[in-house]
Amino acid sequence: MVYDSDHGPRRVVITGLGAVTSIGLGVTAFLDGLRSGRSGVKPITAFDTTGFAHANGCEVTDFDPAEWIHRVDPAELGRASQFSVAAARMAVEDAGMDLEEFRRRPALVSVGTTDAESRDLDTLVGVQLEDGPEKLPPVMARRAQAGRLSSGIVRELGLTDVEALTIPTACAAGNYAIGSGYDAIREGDVDVALCGGADAVCRKTFTGFYRLGTIAPEVCQPFDKDRKGILTGEGAGILLMESLESAQARGARIYAEVLGYGLNCDAHHPVAPDQDSLARCMEVAHRNAGVKPEDIDFISAHGTGTRANDVTEAGAIRQVFDAPPPTISIKSMIGHSMGAASALASAACALALTEGFIPPTINHRETDPECGLDCVPNEARATELNVVQNNALAFAGNNAVLILGRYREAE
Repeated sequence: MVYDSDHGPRRVVITGLGAVTSIGLGVTAFLDGLRSGRSGVKPITAFDTTGFAHANGCEVTDFDPAEWIHRVDPAELGRASQFSVAAARMAVEDAGMDLEEFRRRPALVSVGTTDAESRDLDTLVGVQLEDGPEKLPPVMARRAQAGRLSSGIVRELGLTDVEALTIPTACAAGNYAIGSGYDAIREGDVDVALCGGADAVCRKTFTGFYRLGTIAPEVCQPFDKDRKGILTGEGAGILLMESLESAQARGARIYAEVLGYGLNCDAHHPVAPDQDSLARCMEVAHRNAGVKPEDIDFISAHGTGTRANDVTEAGAIRQVFDAPPPTISIKSMIGHSMGAASALASAACALALTEGFIPPTINHRETDPECGLDCVPNEARATELNVVQNNALAFAGNNAVLILGRYREAE
Protein backbone atom coordinates (compact mmCIF):
# COMPACT_ATOMS: atom_id res chain seq x y z
CA MET A 1 0.00 0.00 0.00
CA VAL A 2 1.33 3.41 -0.99
CA TYR A 3 0.89 6.23 1.52
CA ASP A 4 1.11 9.95 1.03
CA SER A 5 2.53 11.72 4.06
CA ASP A 6 -0.38 14.16 4.14
CA HIS A 7 -3.32 12.11 2.91
CA GLY A 8 -2.66 8.43 3.67
CA PRO A 9 -3.55 5.81 1.02
CA ARG A 10 -4.06 7.10 -2.51
CA ARG A 11 -7.64 8.01 -3.30
CA VAL A 12 -9.15 6.81 -6.58
CA VAL A 13 -11.59 8.88 -8.63
CA ILE A 14 -13.60 8.47 -11.83
CA THR A 15 -12.99 11.25 -14.33
CA GLY A 16 -14.22 9.80 -17.63
CA LEU A 17 -17.11 7.62 -18.76
CA GLY A 18 -17.66 5.71 -22.00
CA ALA A 19 -21.00 4.05 -22.69
CA VAL A 20 -22.20 2.01 -25.64
CA THR A 21 -25.81 1.07 -24.87
CA SER A 22 -29.16 0.34 -26.45
CA ILE A 23 -30.50 3.64 -25.02
CA GLY A 24 -27.70 5.86 -26.29
CA LEU A 25 -24.06 6.15 -27.31
CA GLY A 26 -21.78 8.27 -25.17
CA VAL A 27 -22.21 9.71 -21.71
CA THR A 28 -24.66 12.47 -22.65
CA ALA A 29 -27.09 10.16 -24.44
CA PHE A 30 -26.75 7.50 -21.73
CA LEU A 31 -27.51 10.08 -19.02
CA ASP A 32 -30.54 11.31 -20.94
CA GLY A 33 -31.79 7.75 -21.33
CA LEU A 34 -31.38 7.01 -17.62
CA ARG A 35 -33.18 10.17 -16.57
CA SER A 36 -36.09 9.72 -18.97
CA GLY A 37 -36.48 5.99 -18.36
CA ARG A 38 -35.86 5.13 -21.99
CA SER A 39 -36.33 1.53 -23.12
CA GLY A 40 -33.86 -0.19 -25.41
CA VAL A 41 -36.15 -3.15 -26.14
CA LYS A 42 -36.68 -4.24 -29.75
CA PRO A 43 -36.85 -7.48 -31.74
CA ILE A 44 -33.47 -9.20 -32.01
CA THR A 45 -31.78 -8.93 -35.41
CA ALA A 46 -28.31 -10.33 -34.56
CA PHE A 47 -29.34 -13.87 -35.53
CA ASP A 48 -32.26 -15.78 -37.03
CA THR A 49 -34.90 -16.08 -34.31
CA THR A 50 -37.11 -18.53 -36.20
CA GLY A 51 -38.40 -21.19 -33.82
CA PHE A 52 -38.33 -19.05 -30.69
CA ALA A 53 -41.75 -18.15 -29.31
CA HIS A 54 -40.42 -14.70 -28.41
CA ALA A 55 -37.15 -12.94 -29.15
CA ASN A 56 -36.96 -9.39 -27.87
CA GLY A 57 -33.66 -7.97 -26.72
CA CYS A 58 -31.72 -4.76 -26.19
CA GLU A 59 -29.40 -4.46 -29.17
CA VAL A 60 -27.20 -1.49 -30.01
CA THR A 61 -28.53 -0.55 -33.45
CA ASP A 62 -26.96 2.84 -34.21
CA PHE A 63 -23.30 1.98 -33.66
CA ASP A 64 -20.77 2.74 -36.40
CA PRO A 65 -17.34 1.42 -35.32
CA ALA A 66 -15.55 3.62 -37.85
CA GLU A 67 -16.78 6.69 -35.97
CA TRP A 68 -14.86 5.67 -32.85
CA ILE A 69 -12.07 3.34 -33.94
CA HIS A 70 -9.31 5.03 -35.93
CA ARG A 71 -5.91 3.36 -35.41
CA VAL A 72 -7.14 -0.25 -35.56
CA ASP A 73 -9.04 -1.76 -38.48
CA PRO A 74 -12.51 -2.45 -37.00
CA ALA A 75 -12.74 -5.55 -39.21
CA GLU A 76 -9.95 -7.09 -37.13
CA LEU A 77 -12.13 -6.88 -34.03
CA GLY A 78 -15.23 -8.77 -33.04
CA ARG A 79 -18.33 -6.80 -32.10
CA ALA A 80 -17.68 -6.93 -28.34
CA SER A 81 -14.13 -5.68 -28.89
CA GLN A 82 -15.44 -2.89 -31.08
CA PHE A 83 -17.74 -1.88 -28.22
CA SER A 84 -14.93 -1.93 -25.64
CA VAL A 85 -12.53 0.04 -27.83
CA ALA A 86 -15.17 2.64 -28.68
CA ALA A 87 -16.20 3.03 -25.02
CA ALA A 88 -12.56 3.45 -23.97
CA ARG A 89 -12.02 6.23 -26.52
CA MET A 90 -15.24 7.87 -25.30
CA ALA A 91 -14.00 7.70 -21.70
CA VAL A 92 -10.64 9.27 -22.53
CA GLU A 93 -12.30 12.09 -24.48
CA ASP A 94 -14.91 12.60 -21.74
CA ALA A 95 -12.12 12.88 -19.16
CA GLY A 96 -10.33 15.52 -21.19
CA MET A 97 -7.20 13.39 -20.96
CA ASP A 98 -4.54 14.29 -23.52
CA LEU A 99 -3.56 11.09 -25.30
CA GLU A 100 0.13 11.95 -25.39
CA GLU A 101 0.03 12.52 -21.63
CA PHE A 102 -1.85 9.23 -21.19
CA ARG A 103 0.79 7.34 -23.18
CA ARG A 104 3.55 8.58 -20.90
CA ARG A 105 1.89 7.20 -17.78
CA PRO A 106 1.88 3.65 -16.42
CA ALA A 107 -1.64 2.37 -17.02
CA LEU A 108 -3.95 -0.59 -16.57
CA VAL A 109 -6.61 -1.68 -19.06
CA SER A 110 -9.01 -4.19 -17.50
CA VAL A 111 -12.16 -5.38 -19.28
CA GLY A 112 -14.70 -7.89 -17.96
CA THR A 113 -16.82 -10.14 -20.17
CA THR A 114 -19.16 -13.10 -20.21
CA ASP A 115 -19.03 -14.19 -23.85
CA ALA A 116 -16.02 -12.32 -25.29
CA GLU A 117 -16.41 -12.89 -29.05
CA SER A 118 -18.77 -15.88 -28.84
CA ARG A 119 -21.14 -14.06 -31.18
CA ASP A 120 -18.77 -15.17 -33.95
CA LEU A 121 -19.79 -18.78 -33.26
CA ASP A 122 -23.20 -17.95 -34.71
CA THR A 123 -21.68 -17.48 -38.16
CA LEU A 124 -20.12 -20.95 -38.08
CA VAL A 125 -23.33 -22.94 -37.58
CA GLY A 126 -23.67 -25.35 -40.48
CA VAL A 127 -20.34 -24.37 -42.09
CA GLN A 128 -18.43 -27.25 -43.67
CA LEU A 129 -14.65 -26.88 -43.19
CA GLU A 130 -13.48 -28.94 -46.16
CA ASP A 131 -9.93 -27.60 -46.42
CA GLY A 132 -8.66 -28.72 -43.04
CA PRO A 133 -8.02 -26.85 -39.75
CA GLU A 134 -5.30 -24.67 -41.27
CA LYS A 135 -8.01 -23.02 -43.37
CA LEU A 136 -10.21 -22.00 -40.47
CA PRO A 137 -12.03 -18.77 -41.33
CA PRO A 138 -10.73 -15.60 -39.63
CA VAL A 139 -13.88 -15.42 -37.54
CA MET A 140 -12.98 -18.75 -35.87
CA ALA A 141 -9.51 -17.55 -35.01
CA ARG A 142 -10.87 -14.26 -33.67
CA ARG A 143 -13.49 -15.95 -31.52
CA ALA A 144 -10.88 -17.41 -29.21
CA GLN A 145 -9.09 -14.14 -28.64
CA ALA A 146 -10.99 -12.75 -25.68
CA GLY A 147 -7.92 -10.69 -24.88
CA ARG A 148 -8.76 -8.37 -27.75
CA LEU A 149 -11.37 -6.70 -25.57
CA SER A 150 -8.48 -5.14 -23.66
CA SER A 151 -5.59 -5.37 -26.14
CA GLY A 152 -7.72 -3.64 -28.74
CA ILE A 153 -7.92 -0.64 -26.43
CA VAL A 154 -4.14 -0.67 -25.99
CA ARG A 155 -3.61 -0.71 -29.76
CA GLU A 156 -6.24 1.94 -30.49
CA LEU A 157 -4.84 4.38 -27.93
CA GLY A 158 -1.19 3.57 -28.65
CA LEU A 159 -0.37 2.71 -25.04
CA THR A 160 3.04 1.23 -24.24
CA ASP A 161 3.59 1.24 -20.46
CA VAL A 162 0.47 -0.81 -19.79
CA GLU A 163 -0.91 -4.06 -18.42
CA ALA A 164 -3.95 -5.43 -20.28
CA LEU A 165 -6.37 -7.81 -18.56
CA THR A 166 -9.57 -9.50 -19.69
CA ILE A 167 -11.60 -10.83 -16.76
CA PRO A 168 -14.12 -13.62 -17.52
CA THR A 169 -16.21 -13.69 -14.33
CA ALA A 170 -19.46 -13.60 -16.28
CA CYS A 171 -22.12 -11.12 -15.24
CA ALA A 172 -20.06 -9.72 -12.34
CA ALA A 173 -16.99 -9.16 -14.53
CA GLY A 174 -17.43 -5.40 -14.95
CA ASN A 175 -17.24 -4.79 -11.21
CA TYR A 176 -14.30 -7.20 -10.96
CA ALA A 177 -12.45 -5.17 -13.59
CA ILE A 178 -13.19 -1.88 -11.84
CA GLY A 179 -11.97 -3.38 -8.58
CA SER A 180 -8.70 -4.39 -10.24
CA GLY A 181 -8.20 -0.80 -11.41
CA TYR A 182 -8.98 0.55 -7.96
CA ASP A 183 -6.36 -1.71 -6.41
CA ALA A 184 -3.70 -0.87 -9.00
CA ILE A 185 -4.14 2.89 -8.58
CA ARG A 186 -4.53 2.83 -4.81
CA GLU A 187 -1.37 0.75 -4.39
CA GLY A 188 0.64 3.01 -6.70
CA ASP A 189 1.21 0.49 -9.49
CA VAL A 190 -0.38 2.81 -12.07
CA ASP A 191 -1.62 6.39 -12.26
CA VAL A 192 -4.55 5.77 -14.58
CA ALA A 193 -6.79 2.86 -15.56
CA LEU A 194 -9.46 2.12 -18.15
CA CYS A 195 -11.79 -0.46 -16.64
CA GLY A 196 -15.23 -1.88 -17.33
CA GLY A 197 -16.93 -4.57 -19.37
CA ALA A 198 -18.22 -5.45 -22.82
CA ASP A 199 -20.38 -8.08 -24.51
CA ALA A 200 -22.42 -8.53 -27.68
CA VAL A 201 -25.75 -10.26 -28.16
CA CYS A 202 -25.20 -13.81 -29.38
CA ARG A 203 -27.39 -16.79 -30.18
CA LYS A 204 -25.54 -19.08 -27.76
CA THR A 205 -26.32 -16.99 -24.68
CA PHE A 206 -29.87 -16.14 -25.74
CA THR A 207 -30.61 -19.82 -26.38
CA GLY A 208 -29.11 -20.86 -23.04
CA PHE A 209 -31.29 -18.47 -21.07
CA TYR A 210 -34.29 -19.37 -23.25
CA ARG A 211 -33.83 -23.06 -22.47
CA LEU A 212 -33.68 -22.17 -18.77
CA GLY A 213 -37.08 -20.50 -19.16
CA THR A 214 -35.75 -17.12 -18.09
CA ILE A 215 -36.24 -14.98 -21.24
CA ALA A 216 -39.10 -12.48 -20.84
CA PRO A 217 -41.57 -12.43 -23.73
CA GLU A 218 -41.76 -8.64 -23.99
CA VAL A 219 -40.03 -6.48 -21.37
CA CYS A 220 -37.85 -6.87 -18.27
CA GLN A 221 -39.68 -6.06 -15.00
CA PRO A 222 -37.28 -6.32 -12.04
CA PHE A 223 -38.98 -6.69 -8.64
CA ASP A 224 -42.45 -6.68 -10.21
CA LYS A 225 -44.84 -9.40 -9.07
CA ASP A 226 -45.54 -10.31 -12.71
CA ARG A 227 -41.90 -10.37 -13.86
CA LYS A 228 -41.09 -13.07 -16.38
CA GLY A 229 -37.34 -12.96 -16.81
CA ILE A 230 -34.43 -11.23 -18.47
CA LEU A 231 -33.86 -9.70 -21.88
CA THR A 232 -30.38 -10.18 -23.30
CA GLY A 233 -28.61 -6.95 -24.16
CA GLU A 234 -25.22 -5.75 -25.29
CA GLY A 235 -22.80 -2.85 -25.12
CA ALA A 236 -19.83 -1.64 -23.13
CA GLY A 237 -19.12 0.57 -20.16
CA ILE A 238 -15.56 1.82 -19.60
CA LEU A 239 -14.52 4.08 -16.71
CA LEU A 240 -11.38 6.19 -16.74
CA MET A 241 -10.05 6.08 -13.20
CA GLU A 242 -7.03 7.88 -11.82
CA SER A 243 -5.45 8.88 -8.56
CA LEU A 244 -6.89 11.98 -6.96
CA GLU A 245 -3.48 13.64 -7.23
CA SER A 246 -3.44 13.02 -10.97
CA ALA A 247 -6.97 14.38 -11.42
CA GLN A 248 -6.25 17.48 -9.35
CA ALA A 249 -2.97 18.17 -11.16
CA ARG A 250 -4.71 18.42 -14.50
CA GLY A 251 -7.87 20.12 -13.20
CA ALA A 252 -10.12 17.22 -14.16
CA ARG A 253 -13.84 17.03 -13.48
CA ILE A 254 -14.54 14.24 -10.98
CA TYR A 255 -17.71 12.18 -11.30
CA ALA A 256 -17.26 10.09 -8.18
CA GLU A 257 -14.75 8.53 -5.84
CA VAL A 258 -14.29 4.76 -5.67
CA LEU A 259 -14.54 4.00 -1.96
CA GLY A 260 -14.07 0.24 -2.08
CA TYR A 261 -15.51 -3.08 -3.16
CA GLY A 262 -16.15 -6.65 -2.05
CA LEU A 263 -15.78 -9.98 -3.85
CA ASN A 264 -16.66 -13.55 -3.01
CA CYS A 265 -17.45 -16.81 -4.79
CA ASP A 266 -19.54 -19.40 -2.99
CA ALA A 267 -19.78 -21.98 -5.84
CA HIS A 268 -23.09 -22.96 -4.21
CA HIS A 269 -24.98 -23.60 -7.45
CA PRO A 270 -24.24 -23.30 -11.18
CA VAL A 271 -26.95 -20.69 -11.78
CA ALA A 272 -28.91 -19.92 -8.59
CA PRO A 273 -27.68 -17.09 -6.32
CA ASP A 274 -27.14 -17.70 -2.60
CA GLN A 275 -28.65 -15.13 -0.23
CA ASP A 276 -26.17 -15.53 2.64
CA SER A 277 -23.21 -15.32 0.31
CA LEU A 278 -24.44 -12.13 -1.33
CA ALA A 279 -25.13 -10.60 2.10
CA ARG A 280 -21.55 -11.40 3.13
CA CYS A 281 -20.22 -9.80 -0.06
CA MET A 282 -22.11 -6.58 0.71
CA GLU A 283 -20.70 -6.58 4.24
CA VAL A 284 -17.17 -7.05 2.88
CA ALA A 285 -17.69 -4.12 0.49
CA HIS A 286 -18.94 -1.88 3.31
CA ARG A 287 -15.93 -2.70 5.47
CA ASN A 288 -13.53 -2.18 2.60
CA ALA A 289 -15.10 1.18 1.77
CA GLY A 290 -15.34 2.31 5.39
CA VAL A 291 -19.11 2.83 5.27
CA LYS A 292 -22.11 1.50 7.18
CA PRO A 293 -25.39 0.25 5.69
CA GLU A 294 -27.17 3.42 6.80
CA ASP A 295 -24.71 5.49 4.72
CA ILE A 296 -25.92 3.98 1.43
CA ASP A 297 -28.36 6.30 -0.39
CA PHE A 298 -29.44 3.85 -3.07
CA ILE A 299 -28.54 0.43 -4.44
CA SER A 300 -28.13 -0.36 -8.10
CA ALA A 301 -29.22 -3.98 -7.92
CA HIS A 302 -28.24 -6.84 -10.18
CA GLY A 303 -32.01 -6.98 -10.65
CA THR A 304 -32.35 -9.35 -13.60
CA GLY A 305 -36.13 -9.72 -13.46
CA THR A 306 -36.07 -13.49 -12.90
CA ARG A 307 -38.15 -15.04 -10.13
CA ALA A 308 -35.13 -16.43 -8.26
CA ASN A 309 -32.68 -13.55 -8.56
CA ASP A 310 -34.92 -10.73 -7.42
CA VAL A 311 -36.28 -12.49 -4.32
CA THR A 312 -32.82 -13.73 -3.31
CA GLU A 313 -31.16 -10.36 -3.86
CA ALA A 314 -33.92 -8.53 -2.00
CA GLY A 315 -33.59 -11.00 0.88
CA ALA A 316 -29.83 -10.41 1.07
CA ILE A 317 -30.37 -6.65 1.09
CA ARG A 318 -32.87 -6.91 3.95
CA GLN A 319 -30.40 -9.17 5.75
CA VAL A 320 -27.76 -6.40 5.69
CA PHE A 321 -29.94 -3.27 5.89
CA ASP A 322 -32.39 -2.62 8.72
CA ALA A 323 -34.16 -0.15 6.42
CA PRO A 324 -33.20 -0.86 2.80
CA PRO A 325 -32.56 2.25 0.70
CA PRO A 326 -34.18 2.71 -2.73
CA THR A 327 -33.09 -0.22 -4.89
CA ILE A 328 -33.28 0.01 -8.68
CA SER A 329 -32.33 -1.98 -11.78
CA ILE A 330 -31.24 -0.33 -15.01
CA LYS A 331 -31.65 -3.73 -16.70
CA SER A 332 -35.29 -2.71 -17.04
CA MET A 333 -34.00 -0.19 -19.61
CA ILE A 334 -30.92 -1.75 -21.24
CA GLY A 335 -31.52 -5.45 -20.63
CA HIS A 336 -28.85 -7.77 -19.28
CA SER A 337 -25.64 -6.84 -21.11
CA MET A 338 -23.73 -9.66 -19.40
CA GLY A 339 -20.09 -8.64 -18.76
CA ALA A 340 -20.96 -5.02 -19.48
CA ALA A 341 -23.88 -4.98 -17.03
CA SER A 342 -22.20 -3.95 -13.78
CA ALA A 343 -19.79 -1.63 -15.59
CA LEU A 344 -22.69 0.28 -17.15
CA ALA A 345 -24.45 0.26 -13.79
CA SER A 346 -21.29 1.73 -12.22
CA ALA A 347 -21.30 4.48 -14.85
CA ALA A 348 -24.97 5.10 -14.05
CA CYS A 349 -24.13 5.34 -10.33
CA ALA A 350 -21.36 7.85 -11.03
CA LEU A 351 -23.73 9.97 -13.11
CA ALA A 352 -26.41 9.73 -10.41
CA LEU A 353 -23.97 11.03 -7.79
CA THR A 354 -22.91 13.92 -10.00
CA GLU A 355 -26.36 14.87 -11.28
CA GLY A 356 -28.35 14.22 -8.09
CA PHE A 357 -30.96 11.66 -9.15
CA ILE A 358 -31.87 7.99 -8.82
CA PRO A 359 -32.57 6.23 -12.15
CA PRO A 360 -35.95 4.50 -12.33
CA THR A 361 -36.91 0.86 -12.66
CA ILE A 362 -39.22 1.02 -15.67
CA ASN A 363 -41.97 -1.38 -16.81
CA HIS A 364 -43.12 -1.52 -13.20
CA ARG A 365 -46.74 -2.19 -12.28
CA GLU A 366 -46.85 -3.74 -8.79
CA THR A 367 -43.97 -4.60 -6.47
CA ASP A 368 -43.65 -8.25 -5.53
CA PRO A 369 -44.32 -8.39 -1.76
CA GLU A 370 -41.58 -11.05 -1.50
CA CYS A 371 -39.13 -8.38 -2.66
CA GLY A 372 -40.64 -5.49 -0.70
CA LEU A 373 -38.23 -2.82 -1.94
CA ASP A 374 -38.66 0.76 -3.12
CA CYS A 375 -37.55 0.27 -6.73
CA VAL A 376 -38.19 3.91 -7.81
CA PRO A 377 -40.88 2.83 -10.25
CA ASN A 378 -40.99 4.30 -13.78
CA GLU A 379 -39.76 7.83 -13.06
CA ALA A 380 -36.36 9.10 -11.95
CA ARG A 381 -36.20 10.67 -8.49
CA ALA A 382 -34.27 13.88 -7.84
CA THR A 383 -32.28 13.76 -4.61
CA GLU A 384 -28.85 14.52 -3.21
CA LEU A 385 -26.67 11.43 -3.04
CA ASN A 386 -23.48 10.79 -1.11
CA VAL A 387 -22.79 7.04 -1.22
CA VAL A 388 -24.18 4.44 -3.62
CA GLN A 389 -23.82 0.69 -3.97
CA ASN A 390 -23.67 -1.38 -7.15
CA ASN A 391 -24.43 -5.12 -6.89
CA ALA A 392 -23.30 -7.71 -9.43
CA LEU A 393 -24.08 -11.44 -9.30
CA ALA A 394 -22.87 -14.14 -11.68
CA PHE A 395 -23.25 -17.83 -12.35
CA ALA A 396 -21.31 -20.16 -10.04
CA GLY A 397 -21.76 -17.73 -7.15
CA ASN A 398 -19.40 -14.95 -8.29
CA ASN A 399 -20.47 -11.80 -6.44
CA ALA A 400 -18.97 -8.31 -6.72
CA VAL A 401 -20.23 -5.23 -4.89
CA LEU A 402 -18.82 -1.76 -5.62
CA ILE A 403 -19.19 1.33 -3.43
CA LEU A 404 -18.93 4.82 -4.94
CA GLY A 405 -19.09 8.15 -3.14
CA ARG A 406 -19.63 11.78 -4.06
CA TYR A 407 -16.22 13.38 -4.27
CA ARG A 408 -15.32 15.63 -1.35
CA GLU A 409 -12.05 17.51 -1.03
CA ALA A 410 -11.44 16.25 2.49
CA GLU A 411 -12.06 12.64 3.46
